Amino acid sequence: MKVTVYSKPRCMPCAGTKRALTRNHIPFEEIDVTKTPDAADPILELGYRGVPVVIVEGLPDGTDHWGDYRPEKIEALAYLMGEGRGA
Repeated sequence: MKVTVYSKPRCMPCAGTKRALTRNHIPFEEIDVTKTPDAADPILELGYRGVPVVIVEGLPDGTDHWGDYRPEKIEALAYLMGEGRGA
């Protein structure tokens, strides 16, 4: 599975999302949407207008994505990956 977190500096929900992923031993790639002009294009195409946005590819049923800090989604992902430790 590939997990990508779209975030920006000084974003508390972004920080919480990244902490919860790390705490649950879920590796992720972080993309700072403020670094390059087109960094946010993938999440804009999905209809998101804010960060954080998490995109999970390679799930048994395809791709999942969500916006904002969603500990229940992170817990479910950790369980699915066999690393459930509680977000």
